[in-house]
Amino acid sequence: MAALCYSLPSLTLKPSPLNPKPYPNIPFLSHPKPSLRLPKKPTTTITRMSRNPTPATDRLISVAAYSLPFFNSLQYGRYLFIQYPQLGILFDPILPFLSLYKSLPYASFVAFFALYLGVVRNPSFSHYVRFNSMQAVTLDVLLVVPLLLTRILNPGRVGLGFKVMVWGHTGVFVFSCLCFVYGVVSSILGRTPYLPFVADAAGRQI
Repeated sequence: MAALCYSLPSLTLKPSPLNPKPYPNIPFLSHPKPSLRLPKKPTTTITRMSRNPTPATDRLISVAAYSLPFFNSLQYGRYLFIQYPQLGILFDPILPFLSLYKSLPYASFVAFFALYLGVVRNPSFSHYVRFNSMQAVTLDVLLVVPLLLTRILNPGRVGLGFKVMVWGHTGVFVFSCLCFVYGVVSSILGRTPYLPFVADAAGRQI
């Protein structure tokens, strides 16, 4: 019996010019070059925030403006100082400025009109300085009201009327001190303070 030898073709398919892809119809046997596309990094543009701080001159003028109603309100604190003498230690650092302020004749009137006419009504100053100065002027005007009421009502030296006057003067002094500290600290930091009962009236005048 003759052995029939069949020459089987090789199962290995090699690429040729006519068949560049060895396995054109078998997707999982083909080896396409993977195209890896990395995501582009987002381009971030760093922009520097332009800071516009309040100038030092504006802060200094604002601090000086709030000193006017504070100095004029010290007269309302005399009953508090009599009752608590140790509170006077807190005001020792400002005694030289207070002595200079009291030594000048008509210092209160001169400072008031200089602040109102020279700063508030002067458009060459910034809105920041004018608003703070107007708040100080408005607070200084309001401080005259308790003194006028005391002279009109004349509560005397004893009785309930005198106690009400003492409480009222002490309250006015404490309120003025809080406004002074708030205004000075805000001015030093370059922020705009809004004093209660004063800011709205001052804003309408600017």
